[in-house]
Amino acid sequence: MEEAIQVFTTAETKEEAQAIGRALVEKRLAACVQVVGPISSIYWWEGEVEAAEEYLCLIKTSSDLYGELEAALKAIHPYDTPEILASPVTAGNADYLRWLREELRDSPKTP
Repeated sequence: MEEAIQVFTTAETKEEAQAIGRALVEKRLAACVQVVGPISSIYWWEGEVEAAEEYLCLIKTSSDLYGELEAALKAIHPYDTPEILASPVTAGNADYLRWLREELRDSPKTP
């Protein structure tokens, strides 16, 4: 496993966010997805300033699975251009990071 990363995406409804999270965890592309919200988003879209209530997904994975995770997320996400941003985890609880590594697809103990 390369480094742990946290990937961010948003969804319009709690149900969509939970469905995204479940799909990524079931595919073992994420060890955990937390759904936070509702949150308020203000952004430019098609030349206009928009505001929306959304739900934030905090996706825990590894950098070596990012490409596969991004492809899966684009395939299931209802937005035309979903937010998909990744940040490295620079420090963390060693026990949690070990658990994260063991729950991902690239772990020797996962099918």
